[in-house]
Amino acid sequence: MSIIAWTVMGLLAGWLGKVIMPGKDPGGLLVQLALGVGGAFLGGFLWTAITGGKMTTRGFLPGLGDVLIATVGAVIILAIYRFVKSKRGDSSKKD
Repeated sequence: MSIIAWTVMGLLAGWLGKVIMPGKDPGGLLVQLALGVGGAFLGGFLWTAITGGKMTTRGFLPGLGDVLIATVGAVIILAIYRFVKSKRGDSSKKD
């Protein structure tokens, strides 16, 4: 995939991840892009490990399946971030 495709997919997946899991998370557009690209890597890894299939592209733009897989990865990353953040918050309140 090209840089344009990774950027488009990252923005879409990051935005969709935040829509699916709304909350008061820090960051703006760059954080959503990083969340989406990270989600693409994680989702692609999990998809390949589970199904043995590859992610597909249509020219220089990502396919719908790619965006969905990346969004699932972004939601997983966001859930892990919130879990770790909540555990850190709870441990600091005990002191």
